[in-house]
Amino acid sequence: MYGTKKKIKHFFANCISVIMSILILTPLFVLIINSFKSSGEANSMSLTLPKVWMVENYKTVIEQGKLVTSFLNGFLYAVCSVSIIVTVVSAAAFVIGRNRRGVNRFLYFFIISGIAMPINTVALMKVMQLLQLMNTRLGIILIYAATNIPLSLFLSYGFVDTIPREIDEAAVIDGCNSFQLFRRVILPLFKPILSTLFVLNFMTVWNDFMMPLYYLNNSKKWPMTLAVYNFFGVFENSWNLVSADIILTLLPVLILFILGQKYIVSGVSAGSVKG
Repeated sequence: MYGTKKKIKHFFANCISVIMSILILTPLFVLIINSFKSSGEANSMSLTLPKVWMVENYKTVIEQGKLVTSFLNGFLYAVCSVSIIVTVVSAAAFVIGRNRRGVNRFLYFFIISGIAMPINTVALMKVMQLLQLMNTRLGIILIYAATNIPLSLFLSYGFVDTIPREIDEAAVIDGCNSFQLFRRVILPLFKPILSTLFVLNFMTVWNDFMMPLYYLNNSKKWPMTLAVYNFFGVFENSWNLVSADIILTLLPVLILFILGQKYIVSGVSAGSVKG
């Protein structure tokens, strides 16, 4: 009897999973199909297959949408900001996680308070202007790093508990100083959570629209998200080209997510221990 109920629950759970997957994947399938259609066929945005598969739509998008420049910009912003996040958070999580008293405890709660605090756009813009970082690539990279550090620290802070303190003591006995202990012993053990942070933050930065819209006024410095927005304004009646543009924007993060999904699951699970 118990086995029958369990099978029924699994059946309904699988049905719900299939339905949810179809609902999520249908818009993506529509975009892929319509990106290969002619302009007239794509206007209906239907699920029918194209009569003639027009691969040249992607060539047109790359040439007229200036996607090469925007791709390089977006890749630069994502890689540089995520590198800063991973470097700062890994060191901060270890130091604060190993000594959770006094000023370290205050710093931890002060930093993670940024998760809930909204960004004051006007004040941030004034700070950017004062530091002469407005409309610069360095400025947008630092903004991304600063806004994503709180959540990253929160995830990695709990992961420190999974590393036994005996490892630290053994390394010190063997003659490691603090820097050598972190670089040679602790950092390799941080691989699951750091891989998770890299994938999640890369996706967040790559898909962001608001920050470059506010702080980058030069179209030559725009990432892919703003390039799609600008492309849609020019080719709003050519849904085949717009669909191809969106697919090209989604492709890097889809590939990264597929390759890194196992790290996301293991890293989030490891970082969910009490902190």
